[in-house]
Amino acid sequence: MDCIFCKLANGEIPTDLVYEDEKVAAFRDVNPAAPVHILVVPKKHYVSLEDIPFDEMSIIADIHSAIRKISDKEGFAVDGYRIINNCGKDGGQEVPHIHYHVLAGKKLTKLVTD
Repeated sequence: MDCIFCKLANGEIPTDLVYEDEKVAAFRDVNPAAPVHILVVPKKHYVSLEDIPFDEMSIIADIHSAIRKISDKEGFAVDGYRIINNCGKDGGQEVPHIHYHVLAGKKLTKLVTD
């Protein structure tokens, strides 16, 4: 499979890894939209939420658990942060591998700008 996020999450391409466990990896976005911009992905390939079988939905809890650990470790839990997941082309998803954007490090404004 030729998925950039699979390659980053599984160590095939070097990245600024901030978290990793057996199911989830997190790394800094190369084009950050905030002072802290981390992408959190499952290591197993799923295109979007609709691609995850119901009996594997626990991966979403694993991702959120990782985000909680990252927010504590990186020190932005106290001031707050935003979690974004874009699903499908109309939802703004650009990479066909489910991922969560974690944005922090400044006061964030409007969620939707258009």
